Amino acid sequence: METTGAESTSTPFPNIPPIIESDDKEYLDTGVPSTVAIAGHPLHPLTVMFPIAFLAGALGSDVGYWLTNDFFWARASLWLIGLGLLGGVVAAITGMSDFLRIERVRKRTAGWTHMILNVAILLLTAFNFILRLGNADARILPWGLLISLVVGTLTSVSGWFGAELSYRHKIGVVGAGSRRYP
Repeated sequence: METTGAESTSTPFPNIPPIIESDDKEYLDTGVPSTVAIAGHPLHPLTVMFPIAFLAGALGSDVGYWLTNDFFWARASLWLIGLGLLGGVVAAITGMSDFLRIERVRKRTAGWTHMILNVAILLLTAFNFILRLGNADARILPWGLLISLVVGTLTSVSGWFGAELSYRHKIGVVGAGSRRYP
């Protein structure tokens, strides 16, 4: 079966904005390197791993407190949320650098959604941390647990859009593509 040039160069993905935005030029492009990298290796993917793990762990320790009423879990949640907030700020700095310096990110719904969700995550995490300061176990139920659940959900959705930027739009990868647009 013969294929036309248009069929062979189009992305194998649907175009369902704002969830999935496919662009033939980006699909065939080599990609846009991150603006914050060491020896070409982007730092943003490295900096997001720990805050994600800490905040997911905080949700788990909140559930542990809910099930056992053991103060250990309340103290663990406070530490995990604090470390998640600190690491999240570092990840936000590296991500914001790419957002501001790579035009292709700002032209995509995925870029804006990823950034807005991460700002919301940081604000909710800061509120959750302040809520628990001084009395780590008094505010876990119900508000602390609920905030941790919302943060966990938003982190998953934001991760989807971050992956869209990297894998579908080839942003923050090793490549020689234009920061503006392919």
